Amino acid sequence: MLDKEETVERKKLGIGAMTIVTILTIVFVFLGVVLVMRMIGKNNLTTVVAGTENTEAAAEPEAGEKSGGLEENQIIYEGKRYALNTDLITILVMGIDKETVETIGGQSWSAEGASEYAGGQADALFLAVLNPHDKNVYVIAINRNSMVDVDVFDENGDYVGRFKKQVALQHGYGDGGEESCIRQVKTVSRMFHDIPIHAYAAISMDAIPALNDAVGGITVKVLDDIIYPEYDMDLHQGDMVTLDGRTAYWYVRLRNENAFNSNELRLQRQKQYLTTFAAEAKNQSMADIRVAVRLYQTVQKYMVTDIDLGSFTYLATEALDYDFDISSLYSLKGETVQGNLFEEFYIDEEALQELIITIFYEQVQEPDTRQ
Repeated sequence: MLDKEETVERKKLGIGAMTIVTILTIVFVFLGVVLVMRMIGKNNLTTVVAGTENTEAAAEPEAGEKSGGLEENQIIYEGKRYALNTDLITILVMGIDKETVETIGGQSWSAEGASEYAGGQADALFLAVLNPHDKNVYVIAINRNSMVDVDVFDENGDYVGRFKKQVALQHGYGDGGEESCIRQVKTVSRMFHDIPIHAYAAISMDAIPALNDAVGGITVKVLDDIIYPEYDMDLHQGDMVTLDGRTAYWYVRLRNENAFNSNELRLQRQKQYLTTFAAEAKNQSMADIRVAVRLYQTVQKYMVTDIDLGSFTYLATEALDYDFDISSLYSLKGETVQGNLFEEFYIDEEALQELIITIFYEQVQEPDTRQ
């Protein structure tokens, strides 16, 4: 655990956004998320947490073509026919930082009596998509400042309405447990045009040191200078270092909040750490599958998930057959602007639609209309 002085300093250094999921994605994707396919069973996969299997809205068909012989879950995109890949398993992985509440002034109820902080903000949001057709894992990084329709509830749990807010705030409008997770899943699904999401995992940021040390540390080539004496961090660009739990925590979290959009440079470090951790965790688990179980047990006390240990253990070996590298990691395109108080990220909707087609759909042949 980090001491109180470190916690107080977090606002100055801007250590909020996409981090723990770099570890979560590995723990749940490479070491057992595939378990959902078999242990839960094919029938249960049609009962999603959020979204719908009939997702024609995922990419709007071109004018006049929607009814042109399209089968269920098919759409026309840029003149080509696509079908939703219903064999995909999609998991929303959330990094929850309840200490964010402290760094931004505590539980601040609005005039409507609604809090966006009580359940903890989802400072990290990733969609992990498992494709059994090509045996690949695709990970979509969601900017926590993405401006979307957020369902707002008051302190009594009563629904207030739907407002345009940063997507990370949705988790805060809940109990910090299952309720918050389900609400976050629904909002992200809606953000992706009702793409089905089958499972979720939310984890505290404080799990980073334990998970890092569980694989014996991670060796990286430092991408930029990280010099913060108050955190005993003195890393220089180009250095080869093996990160222990404490230094890994700060390596993926620290950024200069005074620099506009400084999250981008930090995101590059997170991507680097993600792929390096992935390789190490996968290699160790291939040599000894008990490593996967130990990682699950390590992270268990830090997380809320609808994926159980029995399922995880059963299919951990199969998850190792899936490939993942930096080319499988996607980020949403858009523009960051300075809002009245905080940064706001506005998604490029055309790019989002293209991403949805790329990840969630497959091109199919046009039907033979010859008599």
